[in-house]
Amino acid sequence: MSAFARFFVVALAALAAAEPHLSPHVLHEKRAFAPEARGWRLSRRLEGHAILPVKIGLTQQNMHTIEDVLMAVSHLESPDYGKHWSAAQISGIERSRLRLSVSKGWIQVKAAASEVENLLKAEYHVYEDENGAERIGCSEYHIPQHLTSHIDLIKPTTAFGARVPPKKTRKRSLKSLSKRGETPEVVQQPTKLGSPSSFNGPKTDGRKVDGSTALGLEDCDESITPICLQTLYNIHYTPVSTKENTFAAGQKPVFISIDGGVAQTTNQSFNLSGESDLDLEYSTSLTAPQPVQVLQTGDLIEGAGLDNWLDAVDASFCTFEGLSTVLSGDDPALPPNVVTVSYGQDEIIVSAKYAMRQCTEYAKIGLMGTTILYSSGDDGVAGIGGVCLTENGTETTSGTRFNPSFPSGCPFVTSVGATQVNPNSTVFQPEGACEQVIFSGGGFSNIFAIPSYQEESVEAFLKDHPPPFIGAQFNNSGTSRAFPDLTHCINYIIAIDGEFKHAFGTSASAPTTGSIITFINDARLAKGKGPVDASHSSFINPAIYTAPFRAAFNDITQGGNQGCGTAGFTATTGWDPVTGLGTPNFERLLALWLLLP
Repeated sequence: MSAFARFFVVALAALAAAEPHLSPHVLHEKRAFAPEARGWRLSRRLEGHAILPVKIGLTQQNMHTIEDVLMAVSHLESPDYGKHWSAAQISGIERSRLRLSVSKGWIQVKAAASEVENLLKAEYHVYEDENGAERIGCSEYHIPQHLTSHIDLIKPTTAFGARVPPKKTRKRSLKSLSKRGETPEVVQQPTKLGSPSSFNGPKTDGRKVDGSTALGLEDCDESITPICLQTLYNIHYTPVSTKENTFAAGQKPVFISIDGGVAQTTNQSFNLSGESDLDLEYSTSLTAPQPVQVLQTGDLIEGAGLDNWLDAVDASFCTFEGLSTVLSGDDPALPPNVVTVSYGQDEIIVSAKYAMRQCTEYAKIGLMGTTILYSSGDDGVAGIGGVCLTENGTETTSGTRFNPSFPSGCPFVTSVGATQVNPNSTVFQPEGACEQVIFSGGGFSNIFAIPSYQEESVEAFLKDHPPPFIGAQFNNSGTSRAFPDLTHCINYIIAIDGEFKHAFGTSASAPTTGSIITFINDARLAKGKGPVDASHSSFINPAIYTAPFRAAFNDITQGGNQGCGTAGFTATTGWDPVTGLGTPNFERLLALWLLLP
């Protein structure tokens, strides 16, 4: 039993005896955002008898070396390039034993809210949105001083991610539980805040498209279809290694349920179904006949967040018991060679400790040979909904400090922004940064340090094209992770609820990029250049920032990503925080990756 586990057991006993003998408490985490700024109203103090599923994230070993070991398997000049790790190497425990929190990374204790408040010197409150959905959290919490080096974070606390059961369910639960002398338990819903504005998603201008009208290359400035993408990015390839390759966003998708995930086919609307329709329609149409997997997290009642699907790598990251079938090898489809995620949130909403912990999980995935693609956001340098930061770091629509997105700021994922075929232009002319309906998310993280693979490009941008902003507006230190890494087109046509509509957003960019990387994996596998779980193209960032690969991208030098009352950054020669390295030229990238061993 760990030091903190002993502390929790002893502390609970001490509280019962009213004679606690604990070391002095010190502040461990403090919420960096105001729930009210996101539409949440303070409802009440959480009932003291409510049961909290407390999860204590223990400090993981050797995390100071995580970037070094990931670069060793991802950097082109490394002698260990492509020699990816197994799950057993990452956790130190064999697959067959990975079942009940075998990573030893988390301890779970169920305790009454009043007890947890006493232990953590915190106050838990319930917040409610306009639809009646409720979330709980505390603005700050404290732990005994001698345990600070052993604990990363505790949930639920400042991340505002625990969900109170719906009122109807809660009434039934109270009635049934009271007969047994029990109390209702708060449901943990990591990461996702419940408000639709908390996550990126595709946008639409409401325009419908006549399904009987044949759209061709001459229409690509207004309506993007697969033929536009194939022409823009030189994609001329048919997969041949489909039985060995894996792609998660070909015909009918392969459904994989995570933490109760279900295939939602009942509710119809662009807001509810636009994201899944967009991702699947383009990933399947571009990569057919390559089977595409759907990693669906969360049921229709409790929902899910970004960290739920990370159970596929670390069985105890989200749920205490984890996904034993994935880690034991019973379901070899996870993790796939390429995973695209079209969701994200403002970096300020997650605590620094939480962001670092989750980012570490992406590094683990990279070590096993998987590329993770995240959309960079649709509000330029602002946060979701155009919200920016004040000088003291709180969110407001009148803020002037740029509001970077997460997980795009994590150096172990590939962040994808948005470009457009300029109005009245053709697919054979240079694209520009997206300035129709949405603006490509981009900027500099306030949490993550710059990775080594990106230093040269960011230094060149800040030196040769210095932005007209001061440090009070963005992190201009030159030592922070910058994003996006690359971009793709928007203005897609999707079929939804029996109609064709326009869809805008970096949500469209991620699955397109994933399709290209999937083709590259396929071609390498066809050449016998690596097993399915160790594709040499996995975790592409260290490769694409090298000089040969930079030349394989179409440099975008037009447009910007306005927000926070400014014109934002400007697309320019070389890497920039609007369009990254640019848009990929598939045939050039394929030729480079096929040269690698």
